[in-house]
Amino acid sequence: MKIRSWFKKNWKEIIIDLLIFGFAAGVILAAGLLVWISTLEIPDLSAFEERRVLQSTKIYDRTGEIVLYDLNQDVRRTIIPFEEMSRHIKNATVAIEDDQFYNHIGIDIKAIIRAAVSNFTAGDLLGGQGGSTITQQVIKNSVLERDKKLSRKVKEAILSIKIEQILEKEEILEIYLNESPYGGTIYGVEEASRSFFGKGASELTLAEASYLAAIPQAPTYFSPYGNNREALDKRHNLVLDRMRLNGFITIEEYNAAKEEEVEFQPQAVTGIRAPHFVMFVIEQLAEEYGEEAMAEQGFRVITTLDWDLQKEAERIVAEKAESNTERFNASNAGLVATDPKTGDLLVMVGSRDYFSEDIEGNFNVTLSPRQPGSSIKPFVYASAFRKGYLPATVLFDVPTQFSPQCEPTDRSSESPCYAPNNYNHKFVGPISMRNALAQSLNIPAVKTLYLAGLKDTLKFAADMGLTTLNDPDRYGLTLVLGGGEVKLLDMTYAYGVFANGGLKAEPRSILRIEDSRGNIIKETETKTTRVLDENVAYMISDVLSDNVARTPLWGSNSLINFNNRDVAAKSGSTNNLRDAWIMGYTPNLAVGSWVGNNNNEAMGGGLSGLITTPMWRAFMDVALAKIPAETFPQPQINTDGIKPIIRGEYIDTSLLLEAMQNNEDDEDKPKVDLSTVYRNIHSILHFVNRADPLGGYPANPANDPQYDNWEYGVQKWNQETFGALLGQGQSTSTDSSNEE
Repeated sequence: MKIRSWFKKNWKEIIIDLLIFGFAAGVILAAGLLVWISTLEIPDLSAFEERRVLQSTKIYDRTGEIVLYDLNQDVRRTIIPFEEMSRHIKNATVAIEDDQFYNHIGIDIKAIIRAAVSNFTAGDLLGGQGGSTITQQVIKNSVLERDKKLSRKVKEAILSIKIEQILEKEEILEIYLNESPYGGTIYGVEEASRSFFGKGASELTLAEASYLAAIPQAPTYFSPYGNNREALDKRHNLVLDRMRLNGFITIEEYNAAKEEEVEFQPQAVTGIRAPHFVMFVIEQLAEEYGEEAMAEQGFRVITTLDWDLQKEAERIVAEKAESNTERFNASNAGLVATDPKTGDLLVMVGSRDYFSEDIEGNFNVTLSPRQPGSSIKPFVYASAFRKGYLPATVLFDVPTQFSPQCEPTDRSSESPCYAPNNYNHKFVGPISMRNALAQSLNIPAVKTLYLAGLKDTLKFAADMGLTTLNDPDRYGLTLVLGGGEVKLLDMTYAYGVFANGGLKAEPRSILRIEDSRGNIIKETETKTTRVLDENVAYMISDVLSDNVARTPLWGSNSLINFNNRDVAAKSGSTNNLRDAWIMGYTPNLAVGSWVGNNNNEAMGGGLSGLITTPMWRAFMDVALAKIPAETFPQPQINTDGIKPIIRGEYIDTSLLLEAMQNNEDDEDKPKVDLSTVYRNIHSILHFVNRADPLGGYPANPANDPQYDNWEYGVQKWNQETFGALLGQGQSTSTDSSNEE
């Protein structure tokens, strides 16, 4: 009570004392801040025109001896006066980079606060690019070291305010536009304009200027010569939107710029080896370290590239692609090679010619999603093997309608029906999963996907490294015939998991990064994760390297057969032959290749294997001569207690043998009716519950929505094949391959 009474009597004095204390503390803090600022070494603005010598980042092959690219070896910069710059590039730059440029004093307090909040939320108070005005970027580009320290931020702000008192806004913008990076060795708007559009900066159209203004934020990512053209287009549209909102252009100019088709000049890059690979690495470096660090830190980047193999791959792809253009109307090709054990990217050829304008050669097809055709099938069969099915498991390759909404007799594939054919429009009847995969038959593959489960298979494919198959509702059972899109790079790594016995090595393209003094600032270790049981991986490798199993499709002495080496292979093609693939591997090398046209135009004149295999084989011969021979371990398969159809028997062989023996040995015994044996031939759904294939027999198989349709095809085949034994007379139907 006494304390409360004392507070009531003295509360005014307490508040006054707190205010005095707070004011004093604020004065002391401000004084301390001023003292700290006064101790900062701020570069004299007279040094403004003295440009720092940039230490160039160099990219090497895996030996650390072959320079693939020197980022600043041929820096190109042309200084022009403000008057010779198109008004569009000035306005576009201000609109997208600093729309308050003409109103602030060098710093934008609101923008700084927004950026600070955003960076704090992201856990990096000093990170990010947000909040910097054009003036601050000029200071950063020209005077200060680019370390991420609070002191540098303060210096930057102080110098920005001081420079605004010395130079006019137009002079500051002129410096910025002459200094901005536009990708690679291109600096300044004049050099960028001539490199990209073949004209001076004074001649830029509004649409061209909006593209240029879109680039400096992330020159590597937004490069018009990279694989992110769609992102560049979106940012170009954003620039136009900002210009319209800020009153820099009229609605008529805005609409005209939106409709204008902008064409970029062919890329002029000199002194570069393995260009697609190098650009792939540069984009990773830019994402991790930033464009500024790459330009100035003098990184020495030791990559995973095998330059000897890369040279041979580039030669082979160029040679075979030229032949394919004439023979098959296939103007482009790509090839990737990886080490399955380490995840090293050894070879990347993204087109037949990086510098070819006719085929957009700088576009890297190994990173482009394309339909894989039948080359996706091993992942589907592996998904089924994981659930207990075996290479010997019998499926019926017969005409089948897969939509429960359509009658079993309906051979249409018009929605909602789905009744695919095999590549040769023939059907072989009962066949093992081994032979079905090796011969790339479509009907058994679709049945395998159904048995394995679409969602489970998609998750498994993602675990294996396929990053683009993420929409189960879109694909359905067509997935197994190549209905989705995948990247050649992802596919090669995923096939490498089979090669590595189910261990997925994390992809890497950089071994280590050194600073300008030789200190290692990053070293990438091999990291592996088991994503597939090794025995299942061995099953797939055993099937894909089985020359006997694939002979009906390829012939006994094909280009994918290696007499003295274990090599697994699988080809694939899409409808109308728009994409042709071949994927292959040994235990210590995975190689994938693609052939087609960038514009998705159909090829013609041959099967996918004829188009892609010569290129793939030529490279394999070179690569295998360089690496030690290794063999695939044999899978261990125990069929004890396994249902007959899963272990490879679609006829009850024990009953058949007993019947045949009784009929032969004892003439006095009543003859066994063989028809009971053949009447017990059914589709696999009659014997397995697909949710638990190794469990008991289904009590009512017809509950499965696919049962009636699958069973119809099997019984039709049964009648045509064993009609006389069934006591129904031989069917008069012709070869089922004629049914559509």
